[in-house]
Amino acid sequence: MASAASSPAVRKSGAAPEKKYKCQFCNRAFSRSEHRSRHERSHTKERPFKCHKCRSTFVRRDLLLRHDRTVHAKDGGVPLTSEVKRRTNNKAPEETPAPGPSKGGMPHDSATTLEQIEASNEEMVDLEAAAMLMTDFRQKAMASQEPEMTTEAPSAVISPTGPPMMEPAVAYPAPGSMSLPQMPWGDSMVPDSRTHGSQDTHPAFNSASALSSHPHQLPPLMERQMSNSSLPPTFQPMSSSAAAAGLGTPGALSPYPGMLGPVSPVDYRRSPGPSQALMVARAPQVESDEQCAKILENIRQYDSENALRETFHLPSLNTLNRLLKTYFDLFHHHQPFLHPATFRPTEVAAPLLLAVLSIGALYIFDQDQAYMLHIGSKVLVNQFLQNKENFSSRKCPLWTMQSTLLNMVFASWSGDPKGLEWACSIKSLLANMVAGNRYELKLRSEARENAQPSHEEWIVDEQCRRTYYAVYIFFGLMTLTYNHTPAMGFNEFDTLELPSSETLWTMEVSDEESWRESVLASSIITFRQAHDNLFQGDPARYSAFATRVMINALFLEVWYHKRSPEALQDVVTEYKLRLALETWEKSLELCEPETVVVQLSAPHKGHPLIFNAMAMYRNTRTRLVVDLKSVQEALRYHDSYEVAAAMTNARDKVQRSEEMIKVIQECFDCIEVAAVQGIRWVARTSATNWSIEHPLTGMDLMVILTLWLYRLEHDEEPATEEELAMYNKLRNLFDDDSVDVYGAKLSSTVARLWGSMIDEVVVWGITKLMGEAFKLHSQALVGYEDAMSERSGSASPSIAAGGVQVLEMQMAY
Repeated sequence: MASAASSPAVRKSGAAPEKKYKCQFCNRAFSRSEHRSRHERSHTKERPFKCHKCRSTFVRRDLLLRHDRTVHAKDGGVPLTSEVKRRTNNKAPEETPAPGPSKGGMPHDSATTLEQIEASNEEMVDLEAAAMLMTDFRQKAMASQEPEMTTEAPSAVISPTGPPMMEPAVAYPAPGSMSLPQMPWGDSMVPDSRTHGSQDTHPAFNSASALSSHPHQLPPLMERQMSNSSLPPTFQPMSSSAAAAGLGTPGALSPYPGMLGPVSPVDYRRSPGPSQALMVARAPQVESDEQCAKILENIRQYDSENALRETFHLPSLNTLNRLLKTYFDLFHHHQPFLHPATFRPTEVAAPLLLAVLSIGALYIFDQDQAYMLHIGSKVLVNQFLQNKENFSSRKCPLWTMQSTLLNMVFASWSGDPKGLEWACSIKSLLANMVAGNRYELKLRSEARENAQPSHEEWIVDEQCRRTYYAVYIFFGLMTLTYNHTPAMGFNEFDTLELPSSETLWTMEVSDEESWRESVLASSIITFRQAHDNLFQGDPARYSAFATRVMINALFLEVWYHKRSPEALQDVVTEYKLRLALETWEKSLELCEPETVVVQLSAPHKGHPLIFNAMAMYRNTRTRLVVDLKSVQEALRYHDSYEVAAAMTNARDKVQRSEEMIKVIQECFDCIEVAAVQGIRWVARTSATNWSIEHPLTGMDLMVILTLWLYRLEHDEEPATEEELAMYNKLRNLFDDDSVDVYGAKLSSTVARLWGSMIDEVVVWGITKLMGEAFKLHSQALVGYEDAMSERSGSASPSIAAGGVQVLEMQMAY
């Protein structure tokens, strides 16, 4: 039956038109000449459609139109027009196709449906018209909702001609320095919304550029955006972002405010307390050379052993301000435990200042500077702890915790295995600091006897709480990425209040009375209250930061449950966990509103912490079904070949079932976030605008997705209707050219595109490792398929029961 289903006679039956236009480079045939012309450009690399506002070129006109309406929307001038209406009006009535049997109503043989998906592409959707309508809808919607900004947009840190001169590279020994690319800055890197792939094509590749209409098939992406109003509001297309700060056309890689592109729109509902104008938090700055000298003097005071005298050089005034601005504009919003208004560079502890500057240097791609500052901070913290007599975690100042946390973040995601080893060695020290400092905070709070703290006292206490929770989140990410046992449990925070809203945290207080009014209007509950509410199915109201804290707690609950020996039999606990996750998602609607404008390009409407929390939520739901421990453990040692081998060997953990369809939906939601924005756009902007949490949480999901697709494409078992519908949804996310480059199989395409996306621009070295591993995983999927084909003589082998041998994988590479 299978052979009969795949015969040419069966494929050509029905209403499929005759394919008489053949490609002159390969054996593919098309029913329309324009389809053939577009396909041949994948061989010739011709890009005939040029943007006259920048240097970008495109394979198709609809991609040029989309680029013009997204990238150049704020430039003014006459937008490009579509020829769709002219073509539509010129159509004669006799050209209307006669009614015929609907493809959606054709009976499907499950054994051949995937082949049909890869063999027909005759129903073309007009993306140009959809793009025009979507742009018009968004502009009208935003115009009717957005209030006027009452604050000035901050001036750009650099001049339009380029960044200010950096100091000469410092000859500083940076052990474990990672080799990351030096990113060019120029017009050649202007982003567009087309997907990207390797430039190498091969005539022998089969094509997966087509889809047959199926009862469960979704329309292509742009049409789906127009017709499906149920698209989650948390993932709106980036072109709908508010131009709250009056930003110009975005540059490709620039981490500077004037070149960021559309900012993530805030929730403009009134925040708690008195009415407030929208505000942009300003980054702390160094005002003069005298202040630079004072900073250098502070460093010398902390360096009692003169360990930095010969190797450390303080950056110039301009560079210091650039590093401070990149930290507070690009990193701080993802871990907002510092208080920008009271962070004074000349007064803050020198080790903390150096830790902040080191992460700022990463965001401007200056590794030498970043490592010099990072190691300087570590040396000063180490000297302080070693020279302190009668060390007690209760008496440890807050800056030691904050400095250690930032240094551990730097080391853990640097892509250097030695850095990760160091971070693991001091986890218990940091956890002990949190426990002791939290106990002191408890004593201070009890001493007030329920009296309301002053604003100054509240800032001190809130900064402590935010630091504890930032450590908790970081340890959760370590567990998620490397399968490390959590160093802190949620019992540490039992009666501790959750973080406040960012509006309250950054509020400029004129008098104590208005401050108390704002505090009373806010709903701040304890960790225990929120935890109990979630597990009882009662949505809770808390801040964006608290939302991120609670999904971290639920992730760790899932992690502990899956590691329990009774996990398979403990149905009650799993039910409670699923209930808590559903309640957490419902609580998003009640989240505290914000009036702080965050100047980051992200598709989410609201604070970036919610966007990050949603990424963690998808991973947590997936972990309830599939847990790729072997991949997580391979990541510890930073060998891309070992990680790729663990990815491919994990295919037995990915089964085909109804429950797995729900997991694949989470994977689809993950990759759709990037596809809606444009793979190329995300590849060039997400490194500086999105948190490291997105590639970390997305890794499990993309491995599961590629292995599921591989099973669907090669198993002898026929695909179900639900599986075919999901396959169609995934296939519709990519244009034909991006799939044609990699051959016939969607599994290897997804792996290759994801790898290319996360390692194109590197701020955190771990993304380079992940990207390389995904590319090797993509090659392994294709290579293993070829090896099995040669062995069995079949063009569509099924997945063998055993694992892929490392030798076979290396041959595939």
